[in-house]
Amino acid sequence: MKLYDYPGAPNPRRVKIFIAEKALDIEIINCDMSKGEHKTPGFLEKNPSGKIPVLELDDGRCIPESFAICRYLEAICPEPNLFGRDPFEQAFIEARNRMIEFELWSQIGTSWVNGPIVARMGLFKQIPEAKAASDRHVERYYERLNREFADSKWVAGDRYTIADISLLTAIDFAAAMVSLKPDASLKHLWRWHEQVSSRPATQV
Repeated sequence: MKLYDYPGAPNPRRVKIFIAEKALDIEIINCDMSKGEHKTPGFLEKNPSGKIPVLELDDGRCIPESFAICRYLEAICPEPNLFGRDPFEQAFIEARNRMIEFELWSQIGTSWVNGPIVARMGLFKQIPEAKAASDRHVERYYERLNREFADSKWVAGDRYTIADISLLTAIDFAAAMVSLKPDASLKHLWRWHEQVSSRPATQV
């Protein structure tokens, strides 16, 4: 199998952490987004949305979208389990993951699109008011997480799961590329971040 990646991109990183947790041997292929390689006709055959990551199977079939790729890898390599062992845990982990995607990732994305790095690319008309609003939403979500982590060690239940990987990649990208680092006073959030970041699989 091959994973199409771009260094520094958060969604491929989510899959690379997942692969590392599973100890899978998957070839990593650099798809240079700065050169538009993700928009070439050949790549669009793999993913019509022109986005990364994409997992290409040995028979040539392709799976786009990081969460879907992780689901596939969980199915072919069930251990260590990261998606839930029983119906309730599976549903709860997915619910927590969706909260991160829709309530945090979406706001980080708005701040990114309307931020200075994308502005220099000249791809979009910047909307400062949208960025100001999304920045506030991200900060409030961090505060919510801090309250939750006061009583919980992990994002979804009593163990490390795909939801922890999703949150880590979101926070690290926001801090490094969008100037949205959680405030130092959020000690419970930072405790969680430290324990997850110390896992060998997250060093990708």
